[in-house]
Amino acid sequence: FFSSRRRHTRYIGDWSSDVCSSDLGDNNMSIKKEKTLKKLKTPSRRKFFKAAAATGAAAAASIAMPNIAFGAPVTLKMQAAWPSGKNIFFEMATDYANKVNTMSGGDLKIEVLPVGAVLKTAEIADGVSKGVVDASHSVTAYWYGKNPAASLFGTGPSYGFSSQELMGWIEYGGGRALYEKTLSTIGLDVVGYFCMPMPAQPFGWFKKNVTKVAEIKGMKYRTVGLATNVLTEMGMVVRQLPGGEIQPAMKTGLIDAAEFNNPTSDRDFGMQDVSKHYHLGSFHQSQEMFEMHFNKKTYNNLSPAHQGIIRFAAEAANTDNYFKALVRYSNDLGKLMNESGVNVYQTSDAILDAQLKAWDKVMADFRKDPLFDEIVKSQQAYAKKVMKYLFMNQPNYRLAYTNTFGDPAKVKI
Repeated sequence: FFSSRRRHTRYIGDWSSDVCSSDLGDNNMSIKKEKTLKKLKTPSRRKFFKAAAATGAAAAASIAMPNIAFGAPVTLKMQAAWPSGKNIFFEMATDYANKVNTMSGGDLKIEVLPVGAVLKTAEIADGVSKGVVDASHSVTAYWYGKNPAASLFGTGPSYGFSSQELMGWIEYGGGRALYEKTLSTIGLDVVGYFCMPMPAQPFGWFKKNVTKVAEIKGMKYRTVGLATNVLTEMGMVVRQLPGGEIQPAMKTGLIDAAEFNNPTSDRDFGMQDVSKHYHLGSFHQSQEMFEMHFNKKTYNNLSPAHQGIIRFAAEAANTDNYFKALVRYSNDLGKLMNESGVNVYQTSDAILDAQLKAWDKVMADFRKDPLFDEIVKSQQAYAKKVMKYLFMNQPNYRLAYTNTFGDPAKVKI
């Protein structure tokens, strides 16, 4: 290479001199040009290598490095409606934040704050809208007081669908446009996403096994959202309490019975210490999921890539949270039964049927509101079609379970 380079350098000098003398035929001009050429410095080996290395590095960088804007990481403060520590919902909020952090390569970070760190539960929706915090991890029932339509996106009636199909309606059945219309109607300046299709919530904890509607009339009972209206219609005296206050309220007699959400959370709250009678799946809240709000101005100022990460991380958390819930909830149900002596029941058909009839009466009144009625019609149209397919297509999985393990009510886990 070096000998070639030296020959090349000499060749250029010789070529210039030859062209000047032969083509121009002017000896003086040829001499001047030769002097000029002698003044041109040939690069040293060291300088040549430096230049070559710099050029090669730049070329390699342009090929190997993605097109990334190297700026300070964006950090969003997310207020959760859940306490930190041993709380599966706070854990799931953190799972979502971790997915955002990982997917962005650390360029977008979410810091999850426990309830009360900045805002109380009832303040969260307004707090995100006003920019007090950047985001939230909560449920729609917690802003139900602003507009009852909020409950239709998580704690409304079932027309045969579960939380999974309800989320399908939101994303593919016209529900998102109606959700955004509801937010706009009440003046919440937020962008919202959903994740974690929760299994049907237990009817809850009672002082004895209840199977008849007459047995629950007059009971002081804790729930939230539109379920308060439904159970009031059934004759219960409803109290809306935050999750952390449920167990103490039942212990002191402020309430006679209560529900929260699932065996893991209920066990962590210590409900097994105040009751030994646990009634599972109920229509009072049979299809709920997490809702995450992002302040709209903050969200709109994010790059399209960061906006996409926020959305797709919710979809990833949707699956991950659900898989985690199935294992944890069933494990803790076993612990409630085997370690704490809790009696577990399926809510009776008599009570479930009464709940559905109560829903019909409550909905008739709320559907006088045009927006509320529009949402219900959309949900029913979706459920009529989608659930017909599912009910006609799905085999009776309970038969398969019973064939292998026996009656689910009697199986020990």
